[in-house]
Amino acid sequence: MEEVRHLPVMPTEVLQYLDPQPGEVMVDGTIGLGGHAKLIATRLGTAGVMIGIDQDPTALAIARKNLAFFSGKLMLFHDNFRNIGSILRHSCPQGSNGLLLDLGVSSLQLDTGERGFSYQQDAPLDMRMNPKQKFSAADLVNTYSQAELTRIIREYGEERWASRIARFIVEQRAKRPLVSTGQLVEVVKAAIPAGARRTGPHPARRTFQAIRIAVNRELDALQEALNAGISALQPGGRIVVISFHSLEDRIVKNTFRQRAKACHCPPEIPICQCGGKPELKILTPHPVLPTAGECRNNPRSRSAKLRAAYKLV
Repeated sequence: MEEVRHLPVMPTEVLQYLDPQPGEVMVDGTIGLGGHAKLIATRLGTAGVMIGIDQDPTALAIARKNLAFFSGKLMLFHDNFRNIGSILRHSCPQGSNGLLLDLGVSSLQLDTGERGFSYQQDAPLDMRMNPKQKFSAADLVNTYSQAELTRIIREYGEERWASRIARFIVEQRAKRPLVSTGQLVEVVKAAIPAGARRTGPHPARRTFQAIRIAVNRELDALQEALNAGISALQPGGRIVVISFHSLEDRIVKNTFRQRAKACHCPPEIPICQCGGKPELKILTPHPVLPTAGECRNNPRSRSAKLRAAYKLV
């Protein structure tokens, strides 16, 4: 059932840019239910290696079942992809030929109401991608200062009403703690003026996104995973990243650009003295977007952006 309802985003484009070959080592740093990994594994053959990482033990168990057909070597790790460097040093010291990062919240997490990721179901205010993590969304909304809540909702959710939402959260939690997604949705709705709620996405969408990112420290983890993952690629290796909002995409774009530069001298030095060489060749000057047909068949793909690069040295 889980495999049927999970549609990997831009599968054709992922295979095009990742280009897995028989016998290669491929890493899916956010394997989820294994949708992309299953497509990749079919190309690796008996000599290939498929490494998968995910914070969610339930997702890993499903991925293992979905990859049971794979005749090569399968290694799955219950961990945060920010630790990809140490994982690969121990499991694959020679480096990998390809790395896929499919960012954001998984279908399993969204569809499992009690995980607290969705603003469309009333559930405990949780949002932990790793259930063993102690800090939850309830801890965040009930303990952070109004100023810090404003910053999180504005920066991570790009929400114009961030200061009002933060103030309403603080006022409401003074009466009773916010412990459910339903409570948080009502607070957000009350904070956003009625006129602003009539158009656009669900009024709580940006706030939920922001809190989820903060609870799981997603942007910090992404930067660490990119740096370590690129370093672990063999020359000729490929990296493909699918992001779902502008903050993620900006980090990916800037990281690729920085590591595709030859010179890393300070800007005040007019002539290069570092003798540097570019580490990456960017394969997607502009982000690749899902087709209209995919957006119709898989609405969750609508905000996806794919970027890819090739390891030179």
